[in-house]
Amino acid sequence: MVRRKVTGGTAERPLFTDILGDLIEINEIFLTLRSEGGEVRVPIDEVHRAKTVPARTTRRAAEIAALELAAARAWPAPVSERLGDWWLRSAEGFTGRANSALPVGDPGLPLPAALDAVAEFYRGLGRTPLIDVPQPLAQPVADAALKAGWLPDCTVLVQSTALDALIAATPDGAACTLHDGPSDDELALIAGSRGPLPPAALHVLTAVDRLTFARYAEEGRLLARGRGTVTDGWLGLYGIETVPSARRRGLAQSVIGRLARWGAQQGAERAFLQVESSNETAIALYARLGFATHHRYTRLALAA
Repeated sequence: MVRRKVTGGTAERPLFTDILGDLIEINEIFLTLRSEGGEVRVPIDEVHRAKTVPARTTRRAAEIAALELAAARAWPAPVSERLGDWWLRSAEGFTGRANSALPVGDPGLPLPAALDAVAEFYRGLGRTPLIDVPQPLAQPVADAALKAGWLPDCTVLVQSTALDALIAATPDGAACTLHDGPSDDELALIAGSRGPLPPAALHVLTAVDRLTFARYAEEGRLLARGRGTVTDGWLGLYGIETVPSARRRGLAQSVIGRLARWGAQQGAERAFLQVESSNETAIALYARLGFATHHRYTRLALAA
């Protein structure tokens, strides 16, 4: 619950309004709540006070937890340790997802001690401590982390759609080919501005039982790619990418369409993907294909 200052009061008698909802994003400028009336963005300087209201155990909470775990299995870190129910993941710095803690469930410790254990784990590896906090599922974790000095790094939308609807919205991608592993040119495209990929990257990309890589090439030149996984009945879409010179040709839709049909053959019924909230171009594309935000997570970082 957030108590917000509103106009119309005086210095002696300020006016406030209460907003009850799930905290889905916070930074130095504003916070965003999902209330019954929709999302509400509140400037930080208008927040009088805020408090945590005990959350109900709901079907939605269970759905968020299940999808987060399916996504974690689809992007597996070679180093993955448990802190109670939490996952501590490391992959030599290859992607934030594979190098962050996932606080789903009970860590078996009071939250301040659990956060200290997360920080110790990553600092022991020479990495910046990161934690991906699903909202609103792990709101108490976010509250404790922010109080302890962790800072927001980015917000990621976890989006989903029914697989049959995705198939209906995409071309069949017949010109795309499927492969069990990434080719050298795909790895080069994945590396992009990252520089050389660490050895752990190949584990993250390939250590999934049901997995495929889709590619579209012309005259032997790779123009578009994507990775598909099936975990816990979900088709996960990763790394949908088109080279700059081939954009605006619908190649990303073709890759997604090819992966969607593969996922259906593997028994998946729904599809998900993850996209940073700042990537407006990708979000617009996925919206046209029927994706909607299932939930969000905020990545928090603890500076040295």
